[in-house]
Amino acid sequence: MTSNHEFFIDPSRCIGCQACVQACGECETHRGVPMIHLDYVERAAGVQTAPVVCMHCEDPTCARVCPADAIKQDDRGVVLSAARPRCIACSNCVLACPFGVPKMQVRYDLMMKCDLCYDRTSAGRKPMCAAVCPSGALFFGPREDIEKSRREKPVNEFQFGRQRVRTKVNIMTAPDNDVLSIDIADFLPRETPDMHPRPGARPGAPDAADAAIWNEWNSGPAELATAPE
Repeated sequence: MTSNHEFFIDPSRCIGCQACVQACGECETHRGVPMIHLDYVERAAGVQTAPVVCMHCEDPTCARVCPADAIKQDDRGVVLSAARPRCIACSNCVLACPFGVPKMQVRYDLMMKCDLCYDRTSAGRKPMCAAVCPSGALFFGPREDIEKSRREKPVNEFQFGRQRVRTKVNIMTAPDNDVLSIDIADFLPRETPDMHPRPGARPGAPDAADAAIWNEWNSGPAELATAPE
């Protein structure tokens, strides 16, 4: 890998085009299985997506919890997929990763995940996903280049409760953030005594999609009984 090149993710730029997913599956070492996926930020209320790849932690939790010592980290800091001869498909790594990245591929009985396209990056080429991203949500290059061209600030330290994780991959965030603190409680619905169970309308857009999702849920026995044939 080119020594001064790093990987950066800017979720605010993701347009959900899936180009990265398709390109990742074409990587020669992935057996046709994409190692990147897009998460919906608020699936019920919008279409904003965010790319998710392995963050390549300096002290990877997935490797720590592997009972078979199947997950290795190379001398460049890249955390590799589980080694086939050792992986026992226990899914400990899937459950333990604070970023929710490793996936158990049942058809192979093997944990497979993003390996930063080590076959390409070790030869000075961009990872497949960054090479095809049309919006700049995925960027591979010198840190000084992205610091000059973006308002956001690259961060590679994350706080999960008492666990601080430093990663090889950077997330672009607000300029005043040095560490991103992530608490699962922040993502749970805030319930109040008078809170209606269905989500509110999507601001700035027709709520037709939301209404369609909840029509059947809201239909009680009386409504179903009188529904036209």
